[in-house]
Amino acid sequence: MDREQQDGQRERSLWPPTREQVLWTVSIVALLTGAILIGYRYDITLWDWIKLLIVPAVIAGGGIWFNRQQRERELEIAREQRERDVEIAERRTQDEALQAYLDQMSDMLIPNKDQPSLYKARPGDTLSSVARARTLTVLPRLDGDRKARVVQFLYESGLIAKGRAVLDLWGADLPEAKLRMAKLSGADLSRTDLSGADLSNADLSGAILLEAYLGGVKLRGAILLEADLRGARLTEADLSRAKLHGADLSGEYLISGRPHRRGRPHPGRPVQGQATRGRPARGLLAQG
Repeated sequence: MDREQQDGQRERSLWPPTREQVLWTVSIVALLTGAILIGYRYDITLWDWIKLLIVPAVIAGGGIWFNRQQRERELEIAREQRERDVEIAERRTQDEALQAYLDQMSDMLIPNKDQPSLYKARPGDTLSSVARARTLTVLPRLDGDRKARVVQFLYESGLIAKGRAVLDLWGADLPEAKLRMAKLSGADLSRTDLSGADLSNADLSGAILLEAYLGGVKLRGAILLEADLRGARLTEADLSRAKLHGADLSGEYLISGRPHRRGRPHPGRPVQGQATRGRPARGLLAQG
């Protein structure tokens, strides 16, 4: 019954024909009629008409197809060019933002009559708060490579050194930061968002990563000797061959990709390189 209804609806949709369909039909009939009449008069057969018309039709069809392909190619080239222009503009914008940040921070490191050096500041005071605000503002505008350059600048300037940090990076937006083989020994990266960051073979010995979010972070071969990882979230983190002698992994962390608190053993297999049952990973060395 349903099929019959669909067939009936299809037939009704095809009838009555539209004005355009009628015009096309009349034109084709008129053309064929004219061709037949001319053929009778000049002894031209239908096959002669076909040979006479098919070659121009093929050439015309080929020309239309070629023009369409050419047009599509031109549109594709234009689209790719627009994407390249957008990418170049984005890189230029990021470069300008990064350079402006580095210039401002460098100026703050040099004392003048209006303000002391940033080195004299302490976390929480006005100067340190301004530097922190500038840092947290610029980071979300940068890609992974440029985020890494900000971190390296702060570290090499001695602004995030453990025990004498001038500004804290709590809440800093550092996902996907490209910090492979970075020298960050003793850096204070507490409560930063380093999800998906590449810290492979990085030197993080003695670093503070207190309650840092390290979901999906690459720490393959990283040096984490005596590092403070208390409360760090390590979902899907790659700790293979990471050196964790003396690292503190107590508090809330992750085993087998799930949250786990101290004193509540998880029945699953621990992620390689992590402590079990919430105890600090004293003397632990992750094997590849």
